[in-house]
Amino acid sequence: MSLMKKIAAVLVSLGMCVSCSDKKDPGGREELTVTFMDVGKADSIVLTSGSGTVVIDCGEKGDGKEIISYLSGMGVDTVDYLIITHYDKDHVGGAAKVINSLDVKNVLAPDYEEESDETEKYRKALSSKDITPTLVTADISFTLGDVKYTVYAPEKDYYGEDNDNDFSLVTKAVHGDNVMLFTADAMEQRLGEIMDIGDCVLLKVPYHGRKLKNLGEFLDKVKPECAVTCTSKSEFSSDTQMKLSERNIKSYATCFNGRITAVSDGSSINIETEK
Repeated sequence: MSLMKKIAAVLVSLGMCVSCSDKKDPGGREELTVTFMDVGKADSIVLTSGSGTVVIDCGEKGDGKEIISYLSGMGVDTVDYLIITHYDKDHVGGAAKVINSLDVKNVLAPDYEEESDETEKYRKALSSKDITPTLVTADISFTLGDVKYTVYAPEKDYYGEDNDNDFSLVTKAVHGDNVMLFTADAMEQRLGEIMDIGDCVLLKVPYHGRKLKNLGEFLDKVKPECAVTCTSKSEFSSDTQMKLSERNIKSYATCFNGRITAVSDGSSINIETEK
């Protein structure tokens, strides 16, 4: 069996229902559900609790309907915060559909410009709903019930030609003892900026699991107990998979596990997968 197949087998074998941590009773906190949509090599993540809803990225064009269907199934028609981490089409593509279809209260986005059909539709949707996005140039924190969110701004206004990924907004969600870190498409420079962001229980692996030179150093710094990669099989680097495996990090990927749901009670995180 090839190395890639062995690692894939480990990933799939983990994908039933696993607890990321064994901590004390949370003391009556409301649950936080984090859903990683299965939308290929794209990010589309929904965080819901009794106190509010946060959406981090909306996948590609056509993926917005997945978010709307998911939330509608729970009777939710309001998004308290929509976080667009950066303007690549696999992150902002479905945003116009979400904005047009749901009551979006706040939009957070990075402060740079990119011209594409997807960003044009996104801007038109914002205008039609009279929404002015907050362009994140300094770290922003907000709280919804038992969950405290911090959105970390990029530290530079230029990362090199054709490098939009390092403008990625990075989001930390703290729910009781559980810290969840969502790193969007952060590459080497951006990972360097957040090396000291602190430990986490759950990590959304950066840049769709592609190979990054300082990923091992980053994993050693943030020490995740479990990790989720939103990716396709062709994009998920064997080097990244090995780095996760070597550190005994419980690993899940949408390309192997389908839709992934992590439920935090403030003490432990329980993960369920489609596959």
